[in-house]
Amino acid sequence: MEWEPDAAKEIERIPEHMRRMAKMGIETSVEKKSKNIVSIEDVKEAAQRFNSLMKKDEKTTKIAIVRCDIVSETCPGMACFKAFNKRKVHFSDYGEAEIIGFFTCGGCPGRRIFRLVDSLLKHGVDVVHLSSCMLMEGGYPKCPHIEEIRQMILKKGVKVVDGTHH
Repeated sequence: MEWEPDAAKEIERIPEHMRRMAKMGIETSVEKKSKNIVSIEDVKEAAQRFNSLMKKDEKTTKIAIVRCDIVSETCPGMACFKAFNKRKVHFSDYGEAEIIGFFTCGGCPGRRIFRLVDSLLKHGVDVVHLSSCMLMEGGYPKCPHIEEIRQMILKKGVKVVDGTHH
């Protein structure tokens, strides 16, 4: 099978130990299209198929955010979601991730945490972020029960990250 110069150049970017198999796969795909010349578009199409297969193997990190019940009366949580969506501040290290829970502590001393983390575990939660409003001193009072809340979550076997957007 013939290869256009750009396509041949592109295939050279694939590590040598994988190149032969990739070339065979691309040529098989081109033959199924009743073509006898491999174009750069064929190589890029194969790369997209390969990348989509690899992403299926990438685990999605399931995140929950717990925030202060009192602060929730004035804060809609936009800054937490904005930081997550843009992968900023305390969300910057995540690749494939989704927020599966966003809830309040239930009021002092964090009475709902225990039950809600049990529910999140049934849905595969990997990490719980303690929202910035629970940790900051300034605009809001720092949560006086933060350490007990952290320990409740850790005792359930769930990773805890301090902070969301600050």
